[in-house]
Amino acid sequence: MVWQQRQRAGAGLCNVGNTCFLNSVLQCLTYTPPLANYLLSREHSRACHQQGFCMMCIMEAHVNKVLHSPVSAILPLAVLKVFRLTCFSCEAISDSYEAFLDVPLDIKPWALCLVSRCKKNVAASKRFTVHRAPKILTVCLKRFDCFTGGKISKVVEYPEFLDLRPYMSQADGEPLQYSLYAVLVHSGVSCHGGHYFCYTKASNGLWYEMDDESVELRCIDTALRQQAYLLFYARCSDLKIGERASSSSLTPHGPSFLSHWAGNSKKVASIGPQALPGRRKIERGIVF
Repeated sequence: MVWQQRQRAGAGLCNVGNTCFLNSVLQCLTYTPPLANYLLSREHSRACHQQGFCMMCIMEAHVNKVLHSPVSAILPLAVLKVFRLTCFSCEAISDSYEAFLDVPLDIKPWALCLVSRCKKNVAASKRFTVHRAPKILTVCLKRFDCFTGGKISKVVEYPEFLDLRPYMSQADGEPLQYSLYAVLVHSGVSCHGGHYFCYTKASNGLWYEMDDESVELRCIDTALRQQAYLLFYARCSDLKIGERASSSSLTPHGPSFLSHWAGNSKKVASIGPQALPGRRKIERGIVF
């Protein structure tokens, strides 16, 4: 995806108390090329006729403030107000973030599963395929144990460039190349504590480590050696020739980290995601 404006990384985000996860997600969204291009154009606010609250208007103001700010860090006050809950009983304030659609990738071996047909507990796995290739691919590495909340520190190698074609419902066809542009990292031993920060690729093609107020230049190798929690990929079909990597091929050598998620089609059945509002349950793959 092509940036319409080229510049260095923008401002950091002030942490006002347990807002490091929100800050990290906001930075990853801010450096999502098609979203940033749209919000920087201010096209939405000029056409928006919604009365009262509008999340896109808030995000448009936030992205423009971050990328055009002359200071090193800003307070994302408008966004914080959106995700702040107040208890009517004790007036305690709780900040929360509602996750958006992504590809959940289990990095822990599957336990025994009760099969409805034979009524036996057997070793099993599940398989997902992508039904329609998105412009932006978000992969969530499930690093927290669903029972204890403990951190799963397994090393997962992820590439700068990814071919999604082998993991499509229709595996035959031209390669579907994606380029990594953001990595969100959790530092800590469980989901009950720790710290979040991220690495993002700015419109100038350089990588930066964004840790709340701090924005520091980093190399791609550093971004690729993290215990990633969320990975953000943009489809490469719209990249200009001069903007592609200098490597001889965009496709990484060896099996992709998605191989475990896709599973073995000869041993397991394809299943769809759980039904959620705005999504429909399907027999094979994920609808984006």
